[in-house]
Amino acid sequence: MNHLKGIHHVTAITSSAEKNYDFFTYVLGMRLVKKTVNQDDIRTYHLFFADDKGSPGTDMTFFDFPGIPKGTHGTNEISKTSFRVPDDTALDYWVKRFDRLEVKHEGVKEQFGKKVLPFVDFDDQQYQLVSDENDRGVHPGTPWQDGPIPLEYAITGLGPLFVRVDNIDYFKKVMEQVLLFKEIDQDGAFHLFEVGEGGNGGQVVVEYNPVLPPARQGYGTVHHAAFRVEDRSVLDEWQQRMESFNFRTSGYVNRHFFESLYSNVAPQILFEFATDGPGFMGDEPYETLGEKLSLPPFLEPKREAIEARVRPIDTVRSTKAIEKEYE
Repeated sequence: MNHLKGIHHVTAITSSAEKNYDFFTYVLGMRLVKKTVNQDDIRTYHLFFADDKGSPGTDMTFFDFPGIPKGTHGTNEISKTSFRVPDDTALDYWVKRFDRLEVKHEGVKEQFGKKVLPFVDFDDQQYQLVSDENDRGVHPGTPWQDGPIPLEYAITGLGPLFVRVDNIDYFKKVMEQVLLFKEIDQDGAFHLFEVGEGGNGGQVVVEYNPVLPPARQGYGTVHHAAFRVEDRSVLDEWQQRMESFNFRTSGYVNRHFFESLYSNVAPQILFEFATDGPGFMGDEPYETLGEKLSLPPFLEPKREAIEARVRPIDTVRSTKAIEKEYE
């Protein structure tokens, strides 16, 4: 069986695609590599923020469903997304940056022997930065070369995914027996699982919490998280595996930028399996990634109608000189 290679992407819900674009571009310094629509709801933007090249394992994506209420955090949810930075010194830079830009954060903490910096955005979406100092696992991505963050401090990809559940025994079996993760550490209610080459890019932290009420999905919460597989043949293997354990799956889905399979593995926990390719550069050159509305081939004939329904968002950066901000 081909094991999962690590985290592929995390998809969350925002109250405002415009605010979301500004926050990720000009505060976090992640590159918008694709501006498209939700393929199942064309009224809804789908924005992809990633590293300089749109590498798998680096992208955080967002839906802005019209009229959706604010979500509430609780148990049975994908609760927090991590972003990797090069080392501990980078976290000191980010503390000063967050203070200057009035981003709410909790200061530098330590978790499973690594320095982390928890913070939230304008929707109370939960994040943390995690230091790659001494990390020996999944290789990081390439920081956005033309973004506002000095390269020695910039975000290089996704770190450990956090999941909060009220049935740890069941979820531990899913992680180990079905998804083939290995539990490598525990700190109180937090269980650290690892897959593939491991390290920050191949880890999931599962929190056991039977006290909180169930989470309610809405803006400010995560919609689903995806794990990396090499190609379509491995994706098919995972469909067979999931169904052999009596999990219902979506079956094969072609998302154009990658190929996918979805399965609810626990109450309110939707996991996706996604191929590393083809990637984000098939319809846009490197220099202008994310600057136009990109549509998959099956939606291209509907471009005029789609553009009439989704409000325009100016995401042109190639004509701007974005200065590095050292403080």
